[in-house]
Formats: sequence, C-alpha cells, structure tokens
Amino acid sequence: MSEELYDLRKVIDELKQEPGEYHETDVEVDPNAELSGVYRYIGAGGTVERPTAVGPSMMFNNIKGFPGDRIYIGSMASRKRVGKILHHDYQTLGRFLKNSVDNPVAPVVVSEKDAPVQEVIHKATDADFDIRKILPAATNTEYDAGPYITVGLVLGSNPDKSMSDVTIHRMVLEDKDTLGMYIMPGGRHIGHFQKEFEKLNKPMPITINIGLDPAITIGATFEPPTTPLGYDELNVAGALRQQAVQLVAAKTVDEKAIARSEYVIEAEIMPNQTMQEDINTNTGKAMPEFPGYDGDANPAVNVVKVKAITHRKNPIFQTMIGPSEEHVSMAGIPTEASILELVDKAIPGKVTNVYNSPAGGGKLMTIMQIHKDDEADEGLQRQAAILALSAFKELKTVILVDDDVDIFDMNDVMWTLNTRFQGDKDIMVLPGMRNHPLDPSERPEYDPKSIRFRGMSSKTILDGTVPFDMKDQFERAKFKEVKDWQKYLD
Repeated sequence: MSEELYDLRKVIDELKQEPGEYHETDVEVDPNAELSGVYRYIGAGGTVERPTAVGPSMMFNNIKGFPGDRIYIGSMASRKRVGKILHHDYQTLGRFLKNSVDNPVAPVVVSEKDAPVQEVIHKATDADFDIRKILPAATNTEYDAGPYITVGLVLGSNPDKSMSDVTIHRMVLEDKDTLGMYIMPGGRHIGHFQKEFEKLNKPMPITINIGLDPAITIGATFEPPTTPLGYDELNVAGALRQQAVQLVAAKTVDEKAIARSEYVIEAEIMPNQTMQEDINTNTGKAMPEFPGYDGDANPAVNVVKVKAITHRKNPIFQTMIGPSEEHVSMAGIPTEASILELVDKAIPGKVTNVYNSPAGGGKLMTIMQIHKDDEADEGLQRQAAILALSAFKELKTVILVDDDVDIFDMNDVMWTLNTRFQGDKDIMVLPGMRNHPLDPSERPEYDPKSIRFRGMSSKTILDGTVPFDMKDQFERAKFKEVKDWQKYLD
C-alpha cells in the first residue's frame, strides 16, 4: 500500500516533526488508573480535575501486564494540534468540517491483503481467547467499572444493509468475550439500527475500530440534523483528507471494518439483553465523562459478544481521558460545523464563527461571534442562539459576542460579559427543555419547578453584543499596527 495513505501511524510520524506535539516514554505504567493519572498532569486539559495542562500527545511503550503492547493518548487533546493534523487553521475547523459534510467522499472496500488490521487474528473459538489479555484497555480512575474502550468507533448497518454509519460509545470489558456498551437513547444512528435488529430478535453485527486517523474519529461525531439517518459519516473523513476511508470485510461477522485501524473487535450486540455496567466492581461508577464528573454505572447496558479481535503487528491501542480536551475536539468541532450549517442558511453572514469551548466539554456551551451591519440586524444574534439551542438539544449555554472579540480566548469572552453586558436585560432563560443526562445538575432534586425528569434543563443565552446604535461607545482602545514586531524577540 502507498505510504501516503492516512492512518494513525502516518499522523504520529507527522506530529513527531512538530515541536511539543508528541512524546514517548519507556517507563513502565499501569493501565489501571496510573496511565490516565500521569497524562492528567501532562496533557489532558478539558474539564479534568486541576491541575492539568494542554501538552503533547504521548506514547507509552511499557505497559504493565502487556509486554510488547503500547498505548497512545492525546492526539486530539489540543485544538491547535487537531489543526496541524488536518492541515488547517485551528480557528476555522468548524467551517472546514461543515464544507466536508457538504462535499462527501465515500469509503471504498479493499481486499484482506490491503488491510493491515487483519495481520493478526484472534478468534473467540481459540482456547486461550480473552479480550482482557489481548486489549491493553485503560481505566481512567480507581473507581471505574473496569477497563474501557474510550475511542472505539462502532461501525454497523441496518438489517437490510441499505444504511451504514459509525458512532462512538463507552464500552467496558466485562469478561473474556463480553463488552457492556452504553447506547445513549435517541440521536445515534447505531442505536436506531440496533432497535431494528431487536425487533427482529436478531443480534446486530458490528465492528469496533480502535487506533484511527483523527480525521475519521472527528468526522464520525456529527449528529442530526446535519447528518440525518442514512448519511454515513465516514464520508466526512474522506472529504477532510480527500482520500476515501478504506474498509475490509470482517472475518467472523457480516460487517465491514476500517482497514487501517490498529485493532478491530468483531462482535454482535445481543437482542433484548442487558447487564449491569459495574458488575465486576459494584462501585456505582462507570468512568469520568465529559462534564468532569464520574458517570453513574448504568444498570442495563447492551450486551456485546465478541467473536474475534484482529490487529496490526506491534499495534497501538488508542485511549483518551473522558473529560479531557480530546472529547472537546471530537464532539465540539462537529457541533460548531453543524451550528454554522444551520445559521448560514437561516441568517447568512451574521454568525462569523462558533466555538464550543472546553468549559462545556464540547457539547454544553457554544460561543457565537456575531456581525451586525445595520440596525435591522439587531436581535438576529438572539435568533441565532435560539436556532442553535433548538437544533442541538445538548447545548445548555450560548454566549453571544461581537466580531472584535477572540472567541478562543476566554479572558476576552469574559471581558465582553463584564463590559458589554447587563444581567437584568441581557440574559434569556428558557426553562423546561431537554439536554444531556450526564449533567448532574439536571435532576428534579436540583430544580423541582422546571426539571420534571432527569436530563431536562433550563437553557441560557448571554447576549454580550453591543446594541448597534451604541457601537461608537464601545470601541476598544486602538494600538499602533506594527508589522515587524517579531524582530524585537530575536
């Protein structure tokens, strides 16, 4: 195969050429809580417990209990690094992804000889088969329900194979051939397909693809209405790279796998079967989720039976910390693209950029940069916020700022809320709406008046834009433009 084909290894080779973006270590690390504990300090960022930092991605070459295996973490734990990976300005990644959705490049199927992920094959019928010994899956904390697959892309189809798609779910290793998979109700295409199989009382064949080019992972996290049912999000990765994602027929299930993955788990989601997520620990906890809190163990996750594991020679197991900035990149940038798609159609030219910041885990908060040309534009900023909230139910807070504000600098955003904002007139609260069930404040005990059932929320719009007729009273201090300022640093 051509060395120009993109996969995780090519991305790592490129990051090695960028100062500060990649580091590897041969010091032994325990995948049980220690690895995440180490990376928490070095490069996790996001909503991880402080102290944390934005730092290099890391390869751990010496994994306790898994001689010869290695774990990679942090490829997407910096927006600037994602920009380098995708060869695009990090500040306009939302528009880049939006354009990729609109100009899809479909995946292609290749033969086994062109699929490095099938270099090594372990079948569940083998006497010594045990996923817990083959997969060096990490636990984020000492309280997790078990080792989790956190960056595993689930590929599946509907029963008649007329539609296929990919999504990411949390999956815990339960025993030697069983995973527990949490499929959040509503919105995810894999969940829709699985319900169709369940009605037929048939197991749903899937592949779980681990160790991927981040273009595939990020492209796979779109949701309706941007990518409606029937839209295969592997098309987005193809467009981002201008190179079709390569698929290969799985060995033991009737489904495709991503040919240049590091690992593929071939499995079936069992119909009408569930199990306790923390059956092995009984801690009541699943794993840390993107809002920064430990997710509650689900009493009834889907049962996934593993049929085989295939992998490359000397494979790289990819993982992430649940609340780290990797989640912001995976979930936030596609949401930015989706918001831009919506507002560009409804009120073109008025929303210049959008940022889903780490403070909201990529899902709960968006900052919208607004441009007003004349007095007729006054009020459109709030229309834009309501559009975003209505289309993307997981958004909880929208902050509106003018186009002289750097939306990627939270000091600048908070500055506008301190100098262009009055709480009694610039806050809009929309109670009793639907949101993400992982936000622990969204429970009836917190606010019995507006939260009837868990997962409901009040949504808030903070309008920090200057009224158009007062713009001349809010001009920032103007400094001299110095073109060659960098010479003073030489």
